[in-house]
Amino acid sequence: QVQLVESGGGSVQPGGSLRLSCAASGSIFSAYRMGWYRQAPGKQRELVAAVGGGGSTNYADSVKGRFTISRENAKNTVYLQMNSLKPEDTAVYYCNLWLLGIGDYWGQGTQVTVSS
Repeated sequence: QVQLVESGGGSVQPGGSLRLSCAASGSIFSAYRMGWYRQAPGKQRELVAAVGGGGSTNYADSVKGRFTISRENAKNTVYLQMNSLKPEDTAVYYCNLWLLGIGDYWGQGTQVTVSS
């Protein structure tokens, strides 16, 4: 059983910053990827950023240069540093853990609101 616990969401003005954290517990194996997805009202869930076990990263074009994903393997924790936030970044952000041969696990979601 895998559990993902997210923290760090909230409200911020445009141009501000937030840092999301997600800690995974349970039967975690070495071959896995962690990342963040988001879903805005009326839109499909989309990938924001992901980091593989070896540290390789990928980002949505809309967040490149503003968001940074990182992980601490010893703590099975992934972070998303979000800078220069825009109103269009407003969404529920979900932590994702993908295990090779098993599939996806999801966090409960954390709200990020960017508004003046």
